[in-house]
Amino acid sequence: MRERLRGLPVLPAGLPGWDVPDLAALPRTPHDLFEAWFVEAVGAGASAPHATTLSTVSVAGGARARTVLLTDLTAAGWWFAGHATSPKGRELAAEPRAALTFLWRETGRQVRVAGEVSSHPDAGAQDFRGRRPPSRAAGLVDHQSEVLDSLAEHRAAWSASLERVTADPDLVAPSWTAWCLDASDVEFWSTGDGTGQTRVRYRRTAAAWEPELLWP
Repeated sequence: MRERLRGLPVLPAGLPGWDVPDLAALPRTPHDLFEAWFVEAVGAGASAPHATTLSTVSVAGGARARTVLLTDLTAAGWWFAGHATSPKGRELAAEPRAALTFLWRETGRQVRVAGEVSSHPDAGAQDFRGRRPPSRAAGLVDHQSEVLDSLAEHRAAWSASLERVTADPDLVAPSWTAWCLDASDVEFWSTGDGTGQTRVRYRRTAAAWEPELLWP
């Protein structure tokens, strides 16, 4: 397995890298830079560029991570959604701090976002109504991460939920909520052929966002 892993390509060839000769020339906020990088990732054909790894602290004190989808980016922060009754929902309720990690292989870039998380049920209901029926059906089934006796039981529950959401577009899963991660620091990492790695961290101060270079 070790040799197989070492033989796999990591990033595509021909990446331009990221030259930052003047920190003052960077966008004023990490939100602006993130959006610019996201648009470039989409243009480069990145697969599911809105997919991100959400890391939380479990109720027992251990670390957990899972992949979620970014649903919005506003001045308030980075948004994602799910069940308040799910493991991530319970963990965020007990410890409202989290981190998001985005990796865009096609552009050789990674972004890490960390900060406080707040819950917004009303925004969650709006998010739920905007999803495709299969996704809404899965959300309506709920029971996330509970032990399942058989796949047939889940298939039957999902089919029944699909009929319900198809018949009622306004139907919302009761525990569905949206969370907003209000970042305290955001790190941008990039690499390219012949340039090596570049890493910039935005730290929020009382006055403004302050970018700084970091050793990779």
